[in-house]
Formats: sequence, structure tokens, C-alpha cells
Amino acid sequence: IAIFFSGMLAAQKQTGNPTTQPDFPKQWLGKWKGTLNWFQGLQIRQSIDMELHILPADSTDQYSWRIIYGNQQQDNRPYLLKPFDKSRGHWLIDEQNSIVLDQFLLGDRFCGSFTVEGNTIMNNYWLSGDSLVVEFYNMQEKPIAVTGGRDSTVPRIKSYGMRSLQRAVLKRY
Repeated sequence: IAIFFSGMLAAQKQTGNPTTQPDFPKQWLGKWKGTLNWFQGLQIRQSIDMELHILPADSTDQYSWRIIYGNQQQDNRPYLLKPFDKSRGHWLIDEQNSIVLDQFLLGDRFCGSFTVEGNTIMNNYWLSGDSLVVEFYNMQEKPIAVTGGRDSTVPRIKSYGMRSLQRAVLKRY
């Protein structure tokens, strides 16, 4: 593990970070539409239409972040995207029901994670050409295995069960 992190740090020093998003979310604005595929193992469990609307909100420096699954009447989630610390790429998605999710710009990705009812969800959004790719990973909150840690030279490692992947490639419309 130490080799992985050391190599990652060396690569970052050499290449810098050319894929940052200084104008986020302006480049992402628009109405996006596609199909969300829900994978469990190697099989697609379900496919459903998905939309993501990222539009300026009434308030300065806030944006609507509306996710629609199926159609507007089926599952319509009107959230707000708010800056928390733009200099650090830290944003908030306010579900407007007392739930606020922290999101972070890491390179060209907009990502976050949260745990609800025994499931940890990690989300990832990024622009790829003329598409907006969306991924949600669902993993168990509790580890399925703990290994290593026999002495101070070997770290203790927790592994988590991966339950599902939801993935969509959205296009502006």
C-alpha cells in the first residue's frame, strides 16, 4: 500500500494537475439525459431513464441540481448545489430536507460519499467529451474482512463488500 501512495505522489509532482475544474459548475450547466444501468455482479438488474439538470438558481453562486429517474412524476429530486469552500473544491448538495451531502472536486471528478442504513454510497461525476458520466457505487458499511495488523510493520486493512454499481452516460439536450 505504501508503494501505491508513494508512486501516486511522485506522479502528481511530475505532472501537476492539468485536469482541474476552475470554472465548475459553469462547464457542466444544462439538462442532461440518458439511461442509468444498475449492475449487481456482472448482470444489469435494471435500466431506467435518468436526467440531471444543472442550472443557475435564484440565489447568487447556487445552482439547481435536479435528478430525475424515470419521468418527472416518478422520482424527481430537486436539490441545490452550493459552494462551501471553492478554493478547496468543496461543495454541498442540499436535499432541502435537512440532508446535506459534501461533494469534492478531485482533478476532473466531482465526487462524494455518504452512509445510509448500512450502505455506503460513493458517487462520481465527470465530463467525457460531450457526455456527463455518472457512477454510484454501493458498498457495505461494515467490513467483510479485516487482515494484516499482526505487528507495527503491517497495517490493519479492512475490505468491504461491493453491492452494486449504477452507471449512466448522459448527453445534453
